[in-house]
Amino acid sequence: MSSEEPLFTTPDPSEPPRVPSTSGNAGGVSSPLTSSGIRRSFEVGERRLEVLHGVDMELRPGERLALMGTSGAGKTTLLNILGLLDRPTEGKVHVEGVDAWSLSPAKRAELRNRRIGFVFQFYHLLPELTALENAILPAMILFKGSEFRRRREEFEGKAHDMLVRFGLSTRLGHRPGQLSGGEQQRVAIARALLLDPPILIADEPTGNLDRGTGEKVLEILLDEQKERDVSLLLVTHDERLAKRCERVLFMEDGLIQADSSAPMPT
Repeated sequence: MSSEEPLFTTPDPSEPPRVPSTSGNAGGVSSPLTSSGIRRSFEVGERRLEVLHGVDMELRPGERLALMGTSGAGKTTLLNILGLLDRPTEGKVHVEGVDAWSLSPAKRAELRNRRIGFVFQFYHLLPELTALENAILPAMILFKGSEFRRRREEFEGKAHDMLVRFGLSTRLGHRPGQLSGGEQQRVAIARALLLDPPILIADEPTGNLDRGTGEKVLEILLDEQKERDVSLLLVTHDERLAKRCERVLFMEDGLIQADSSAPMPT
């Protein structure tokens, strides 16, 4: 792909970017997210701290993949790189066949916004926006000016339907400070899904919630993942959450040390 060739050919977020064909999977279906040889180091004073030591991983189409490991194993660093929030020192990340870190910053940001949804432990909602406005934020960022104004009603309707389905029909006009933790996380899930991304990255999505609230939020997240056939990468310390996934990766000392299958619950 030349540097002048546009990555995206349509402003419609329901359509994926054009990507080179790959043959890594049966039937020619490209894995939504892969990494190869990911290394990450940081300069700490006069010494170099190596956090990731050449991580290879694959998120398969439509699967639930859990990533576990002790604190300091490198999970968050890897997640930031896979989510195109941080650049690796070495290695490649492919999003639907696109070498993400070879793109310009603007194209990479567009790829991330269109194709990857994020759910964070601490929600990261904008305090000055209402629940509905927070949920449509990805569209506000992607479609600027007249294009967003033309389609605002469409995105507000989509976000409204999700928030109502998530039990927030009476909270649409409330700001984050007026919402409980569980309500804020539901808004965050709606925000992550607004543009129908094929990839969902969830970093300890119930880690800041009590057990009962966390289970309700988890059911919403997993129901949406299954209904939409989204590929979910779930970082967690909770074995109960990991058991809801089809595969579990275990990280230790900056490497994936084990890859085991966990049966899906009925």
